[in-house]
Amino acid sequence: MLEIRDLNVHYGGIHALKGVSLSVESGEIVTLIGANGAGKSTCLRTISGLKKPTSGQILVDGKDITTLSAQARVKLGVSQSPEGRRVFPQMTVQENLDLGAFLRPRRDAALDLTRVFDRFPVLADRRRQLAGTLSGGEQQMLAIGRTIMAHPRILLLDEPSMGLAPLFVQEIFDIIADIHASGTTILLVEQNAHKALGIADRAYVLETGKIVISGPAAELSATEDIKRAYLGG
Repeated sequence: MLEIRDLNVHYGGIHALKGVSLSVESGEIVTLIGANGAGKSTCLRTISGLKKPTSGQILVDGKDITTLSAQARVKLGVSQSPEGRRVFPQMTVQENLDLGAFLRPRRDAALDLTRVFDRFPVLADRRRQLAGTLSGGEQQMLAIGRTIMAHPRILLLDEPSMGLAPLFVQEIFDIIADIHASGTTILLVEQNAHKALGIADRAYVLETGKIVISGPAAELSATEDIKRAYLGG
């Protein structure tokens, strides 16, 4: 469903992604793990159209989308929940969710709003509350819910557990599993490698802008190098 071929990305003189290639099949959860600064978020931002690559290709269902705008990619079903949640704090929960559906017919968006409130009852209870007054975990639910409102076929999740209490971390990963079970394909960037590998089908490890190892998530989690570097083993 999603394929990246030999992707190179620069920030000025910094070579952030160096020939990155990866794929995500329909119905999979694929995780991209690595240390801070490895290029994980840059990879997602480039896929979603927020950052232009220096070279390489991004394909969805075999169609080259490398030069398409971020808006056009959302129309094709590629949507990102960003690192740090990025909710609009002075807007209500309802208004944040409505923004996620700005490219969709109102009737379809209304159906997805019902689904979001079913999945996140706390958001339904606080739909008129300003987003900036929510807890960190609730804001993360809102950020994911806003992305779901775009009705994505491919959901890009960037550090969904960052800064959350352990109880909320487990809840967020339960939500990710639930979204995946409903038929959404997911590319997950996550600092919590233990949780990410536990939920994913396959994994890629990114180090200083390069993919250094990939394979089934269960196999990687048993690899000694991965244990030492990311799992505390």
